[in-house]
Amino acid sequence: MKKEEEEKPPKPRYGIVNFERRKHPRFNVDLPIEYSKSDLISKHGRAANASEGGLLVYLREQMEIGQHLSLKLFFSSGPELKTIETLAQVVWMDIDLGKDWGDYRTGVKFVDISPEDLDTLKSFLKSLSG
Repeated sequence: MKKEEEEKPPKPRYGIVNFERRKHPRFNVDLPIEYSKSDLISKHGRAANASEGGLLVYLREQMEIGQHLSLKLFFSSGPELKTIETLAQVVWMDIDLGKDWGDYRTGVKFVDISPEDLDTLKSFLKSLSG
């Protein structure tokens, strides 16, 4: 072996492991949401997972990437019903799951959430982890 070959670091391998790139861990949930676009008509959907940074939601209509939604997330914390309100932005969307499903799988990130609502969300997610 040549000396220069011995000193080269090994080449990285790609595609073997898919490392998690999210900032915050995701938690599986099944929670009702209300959302509205700029037309202020509230519609209903479901959140399938949640993190401190955003949600995976199922919506009845197709959204545009970059679109903003006013969103309310409902969940129980002990005997209380809690609501978190946030402005969210659509960051990705799956293709239509078909007419039989009637829902679009959509990823949203929080772009405006009050410190109080963020604390409430963090507490809720912490209760799911332990």
